[in-house]
Amino acid sequence: MERSLKIIGIGDEGPASLPLQALAWITSSGLLVGGERQLDFFPGYEGEKRVIKGGLAQLADELAKEKRDTVVLASGDPLFYGIGGYLGGKLKAEIYPNVSSVQLAFARIGESWQDAELLSVHGRSLRGLAQRLDGKAKAALLTDADNHPGAIARYLLDFGMTEYRAFVAENLGGEGERAGWHALPELAERPADAFSPLNVVILKRDAGAAVPVWPLGIPDEEFAQRKPDKGLITKREVRVLSLAELALRQDSVVWDIGCCTGSVAIEAAKLAPRGAVYAIEKNEGDLANCQANMRKFRADITAVHGKAPVGLDAFADPDAVFIGGTGGEMRELLAVCCARMRAGGRIVLNAVTLENLHEAAQAFEAEGFASRMTLAQLSRSKPILDLTRFEALNPVFIVTAWRREEEAFQG
Repeated sequence: MERSLKIIGIGDEGPASLPLQALAWITSSGLLVGGERQLDFFPGYEGEKRVIKGGLAQLADELAKEKRDTVVLASGDPLFYGIGGYLGGKLKAEIYPNVSSVQLAFARIGESWQDAELLSVHGRSLRGLAQRLDGKAKAALLTDADNHPGAIARYLLDFGMTEYRAFVAENLGGEGERAGWHALPELAERPADAFSPLNVVILKRDAGAAVPVWPLGIPDEEFAQRKPDKGLITKREVRVLSLAELALRQDSVVWDIGCCTGSVAIEAAKLAPRGAVYAIEKNEGDLANCQANMRKFRADITAVHGKAPVGLDAFADPDAVFIGGTGGEMRELLAVCCARMRAGGRIVLNAVTLENLHEAAQAFEAEGFASRMTLAQLSRSKPILDLTRFEALNPVFIVTAWRREEEAFQG
């Protein structure tokens, strides 16, 4: 008879949260696997208990060789940021979910949750959370010891996200359950040990709160820029065209090289909120403006000081690269970008001189990349007395490149 492998969700109240059938499967199994807290719920278990330690890959290998009927215990719903998704994909397992902590938390405040943004910062960085939350009426976050409710509140305040109140629910379903609403400034003063490690945070936007809205094509004058210099920003019209050429997805990894004010990187973060954006800038003053703009426009990107290609090895491989300036090392820079580009990715380069355009075309050809070029010659209306005239912007060449073998995927 083939052995049985079941992944069963369990609540904080322990065996009382399980149906009789699940208890029977646990009792009759030969191996019970879980965290220490879950295993402690069954002091009289007669089979072998195994605490989950190390990576899930090792656990999956061990369970694949196991001959005994096995039950793996997981908190709440094993398929909601739990181990069920990984183990279920690696092994032939039956999965039986329990009520998740998020469901219980929304039940405590009597709110529907099908329209909430569901996120986890458990074992993850807070990086990128701002653009994922921005504009959402309500959200739920799974936390950990580092990304606890106080740390989350401080993060939100740093990005000016004062429209939220936080509901912190601890030990849901257990004897030590505690829950309540908090204003972000008050919550930000609370240390990690003010909360049980088992907590979930619900964020709800206050009714009538003023929330800034920045659709695609943020006006140039809204960005902090170097003064009195002019022109050190990718102009709104060229920015929108360049972003369209990047063909970003929700989860794209983007590089902005020579980011200056960060205008392209910030708008890319809003178009790819579930991805990651990396920016590099050689001028410290411009980088400071970029960081100020990040907070204003609620775009949490990785922005570093440096002169590319030095420093790019610290970035994740990209799906899209925007190059607003090269600083004279174009050939070496494009070689790195082409080599690191993920399948189906694009490089978009803005050039203002014929020499740079020619050099870029030669470099892409040498790297086996196809390219197309657009000359953007744009003018903006400008009042003159009671009349209107047009004032030309500097012409810009927009160069888009991709691997030749991926020609069929390019629009």
